[in-house]
Amino acid sequence: MPRTAVPQESGADGAAAAASIGDRLDRMPITATHRRLTAVVGIGLLFDTFENNLAGTISKVLQDDFAFDGTTLKLVLASAFVGQFIGALTLGRVADRFGRRRAFLVNLALYSGFSLLAAFSPNAGWLIATRFLAGIGIGAEQTLSDCYLADLLPASKRGRYTAWAYTLAFCGVPAVGFAALWLVPLSPLGIDGWRWLFVLGSLGSVVVWFLRRRLIESPRWLAANGRGAEAERLVAAMESEVPAAGRPLPGPVPRAHTPSPGHGSAPGRSGEQPWLRAVFSRRYRRRTAMLWTFSVLSVFGYYGFGALAPQILAAKGYDVVTGLGFIALSFLGYPIGSALSLPVIDRYERRTLVGAVAAAMVVTGTGFAYADSAALVVAFGFCYTLCSNVFSNVSHVYLAEQYPTAIRATASGAAYSLSKLSAAALPFVLLPVLDARGPGALFLVIGAAMALLAATVLLLGDRTTGTPVDGAPANAADPVAARRPA
Repeated sequence: MPRTAVPQESGADGAAAAASIGDRLDRMPITATHRRLTAVVGIGLLFDTFENNLAGTISKVLQDDFAFDGTTLKLVLASAFVGQFIGALTLGRVADRFGRRRAFLVNLALYSGFSLLAAFSPNAGWLIATRFLAGIGIGAEQTLSDCYLADLLPASKRGRYTAWAYTLAFCGVPAVGFAALWLVPLSPLGIDGWRWLFVLGSLGSVVVWFLRRRLIESPRWLAANGRGAEAERLVAAMESEVPAAGRPLPGPVPRAHTPSPGHGSAPGRSGEQPWLRAVFSRRYRRRTAMLWTFSVLSVFGYYGFGALAPQILAAKGYDVVTGLGFIALSFLGYPIGSALSLPVIDRYERRTLVGAVAAAMVVTGTGFAYADSAALVVAFGFCYTLCSNVFSNVSHVYLAEQYPTAIRATASGAAYSLSKLSAAALPFVLLPVLDARGPGALFLVIGAAMALLAATVLLLGDRTTGTPVDGAPANAADPVAARRPA
């Protein structure tokens, strides 16, 4: 929609318009538009998870094909995560300044193009460089998706429908496992099978790019940036779907609004509080400390398994093809765990779920480390990935609920980027432990990180389940919040 024809609101009028749009979105039942947007975001996330798990899944194959030494293997595994750190940090800023939809198209173009180039890698250096550049696009995908869905979905259904998007997304993890199991032993058209995996991911992303061109812009973002007339048209169109489906439109629920940083203006504009100052302001500094700690530690449990499972199985004595088979079966837990989060994610408080599932990951990870038979390896691997995706879904929703619309993508992206920097360091931290002490010691380190994560979230985290994303936080210490049912 052209910006030039739209009158601009500012100051108190812009803040009031943004609040009104937010209230109308939060009271709305789920419409066909909500379902369509959730599906398109989920398909994009599917190829993101495919790409995210690709290098780790075939790391042993790449090591054999290119004759990597230990240092080169660590660089291959780390390169995409370093790129993701930059992407999550910078493209979140693009989303807050220029819109969620535009940032979506930029990040998809980046990781589609460079993933295709990775398929033609003649040496390790080329592979490391293309994985790094693809990572810039991949790193923004999840935080942009989380913020977009938080902007559009009603408060009471935000967790459930975000979990639906990720349930679709995490079908990409077993997909890469089974595709690797199928293609790695083959050379279609005389081209190594692992190269075809990069081509598949790239072509899928191109399809998603065309689907995303039809996404609507976030009405919350439009209203917060003085484009209230556009926001009004989009929300009115969504509201018109409600009676057409034979359902009444609920009345607005009055509530007190807390001004967001910049009073509804876009980051970087006149009179706005810079996002970095905002996240460390008195209002947000505690949750920022919690989120940054959470982001650094979460990757130990999540990517520590996904990226290093082939190396763990090799340490147990399994060959490459057998290991890929075990990994493919274990990875089935990702979409199933994501689906299991659907009935609980809006029923129980997010921070409580994070703590409980982190504990389950410690138990099942220890079982995987000490499993001494093929059946136990697959069983504990499946249970671990199942638990880790309940954890992942809750984490994504929780992260997107912490900051107001004006800085949501930038501030959430900054926290999320730290997880990518931490993931880049994982091979350098965990592989030496695996090589020197074995899988048991490796999961001891992972378990300690997850225990610290759970304690941080439970002690410092706010209550967010069912609350408006632009409303006042439900503080853990707040006696009114404490009386609300979880």
